[in-house]
Amino acid sequence: MTPPRETVYLDHNATTPVRPEVLEAMLPFLRGEFGNPNSVHSAGQRARRAVEKAREQTAALLRCHPSEVVFTASGSEADNAALKGAAQAAWNQSGGKRRHIVVSAVEHEAVLGAARHLAARGFETTLVGVDARCRVDPAAVAAALRPETAVVSVMYANNEVGTLQPVRELAALCRERGVLFHTDAVQAAGKVPLDFGALGADLMALSGHKLNAPKGVGALVVRRGAALVPLVAGHQEKNRRGGTENVAGIVAFGTAGELAAREMDAHASELGALRRRLEA
Repeated sequence: MTPPRETVYLDHNATTPVRPEVLEAMLPFLRGEFGNPNSVHSAGQRARRAVEKAREQTAALLRCHPSEVVFTASGSEADNAALKGAAQAAWNQSGGKRRHIVVSAVEHEAVLGAARHLAARGFETTLVGVDARCRVDPAAVAAALRPETAVVSVMYANNEVGTLQPVRELAALCRERGVLFHTDAVQAAGKVPLDFGALGADLMALSGHKLNAPKGVGALVVRRGAALVPLVAGHQEKNRRGGTENVAGIVAFGTAGELAAREMDAHASELGALRRRLEA
């Protein structure tokens, strides 16, 4: 019998393996620690402490306040919650006058699908194109903005070619015009330094399985004061995302984020050396 060939995995933009440290951190919450984090008894409070620790770990990775981190079931859910929630909030506050959204033409299908969903419900959508390097021109976004624009969504890093978008410039532009700005940072988190506060974005989506955590957990960062109608109703996550929290997944997410923050510089150096070797 021919022994199996060793595989070199080169598709980390699609998904990443769960790190051993992450698995070890989450295992207790798949075994004996089964408490509901919304319960007042000791098992529930142990689960609550684990969730809040993960929230702090995630906030440290993103340099945001822990209260701004909302855990979700995926990056796609976070994108949908951001776009649909911000659009609906703007619609409600304006009496239906703010019914326009702007997204780049190269967004993940989660964002493009959310835009189509909103279009079917009366919103107008403007797709902004990119140049030959897949870069969004801030001038094109500025030209697309209208008084009735509710939200703009441009990804931080492209999942196909890796282009980093001028997110800080776009966020400042939207802030000047009173428009909420969302960025899908699924491909950027853990790979490049992120500072949510300095970035100026209102909403940022992340996914656990792109960060060496398991599938089935993500996060939406919501700037304090940003108006958002919840995608899933319920009292959890301070009324921002209903449903009993996936404690094991959230613990894994927080642990993966902490590891990524600690090792980011070393990992970047390693990848840089590998890239130079391949290009030589």
